[in-house]
Amino acid sequence: MSLQWTLIAFVLYFEMGFMLLLILPIFSTRRIHKFLKSKFVQGFSAQAGWYFACILAILALFFLDAIREMRKYASPEVKDAHGHLDAEMQNNMKLFRAQRNFYISGFSLFLWLVIRQIIKLIAEQSSLMAQNEASLNQAKQASAAAQQLLDAPREGDSDDIKRLKEKLSKTEEELKKEKSNSQALKSQADSVGKEYDRLLKEHEQIQKSVTEKGDKKGD
Repeated sequence: MSLQWTLIAFVLYFEMGFMLLLILPIFSTRRIHKFLKSKFVQGFSAQAGWYFACILAILALFFLDAIREMRKYASPEVKDAHGHLDAEMQNNMKLFRAQRNFYISGFSLFLWLVIRQIIKLIAEQSSLMAQNEASLNQAKQASAAAQQLLDAPREGDSDDIKRLKEKLSKTEEELKKEKSNSQALKSQADSVGKEYDRLLKEHEQIQKSVTEKGDKKGD
């Protein structure tokens, strides 16, 4: 395997390891949120889109090159041009390498897109959960403060009590909205999990088909 295809294979191995880390229950959503809010990630995220586009373009170029090589050595003209057994074996070996490179680059390109989408969904989910928790804490503190003032009324502060009651009713409404948003966020997280499981099953099916094709080719 040449140097460039070795690098593409390392990219594929890295993607598979990263997907394994996402599958295992090692990192909670809170930890991921803290990591995403760190200074290192914030400084890197400014150019993350550029890095992603560059790697995506490189993987796409290698994928197209593998398709070109595979079509080149699988064409009838090339097969008919080599009548000798050694030449035919050499052509079959090059065709096998082109097919191997096609699957390596294709899997790398597919997993790269899947990982980006999963990271985006995790970041959105962690941000929404943090906002929801902050809003709930603020609403609870406001409700507790208003309740304390209502429990100890003083003379001449009826207008203040009315304002506090209005504020308390608004706070309760906001709390209800936050609870509904929390339920919606939970349903969204469930849908993200289902979509992730579907992508993982699809990836396993593709790997199984590639393995079966490789075994048939070896035979």
